[in-house]
Amino acid sequence: MKILVGYNGSEETKKALELAKKHAHAFDGKIFIVTSLFGGHRERVEDLEDAKIGLEEAVKSVEKDGIPCEQHLLIRGLDPGEDIVQFAKENDADELIIGIMKKSKVEKFLLGSNAQYVILYSPCPVISVK
Repeated sequence: MKILVGYNGSEETKKALELAKKHAHAFDGKIFIVTSLFGGHRERVEDLEDAKIGLEEAVKSVEKDGIPCEQHLLIRGLDPGEDIVQFAKENDADELIIGIMKKSKVEKFLLGSNAQYVILYSPCPVISVK
């Protein structure tokens, strides 16, 4: 089973990773830990370094439990929701687990919702964790 986790280092995505580890144990799965940055002028060098460090910590957490995993830092000019859905399609993911944060209607209108995009367009079942 291929389990994709959208990961940005937040408490919500750490909880999603913990659930993915349980599913990987139960279904003999492999975890793909994915962080997406838009890239270009929208990102700072510090954001890239923080993303790399966060991914490395996540991989250590998974590997210490004896679960196979891969890390992927995507910088393809796509919004994170679109990027994660595209990655799930390209890698035939069986399940996608994301952490969600509550946003006001105004925040959703102004900033969009990556989680909403993933839930609506994912090619596989999505589990959201808060």
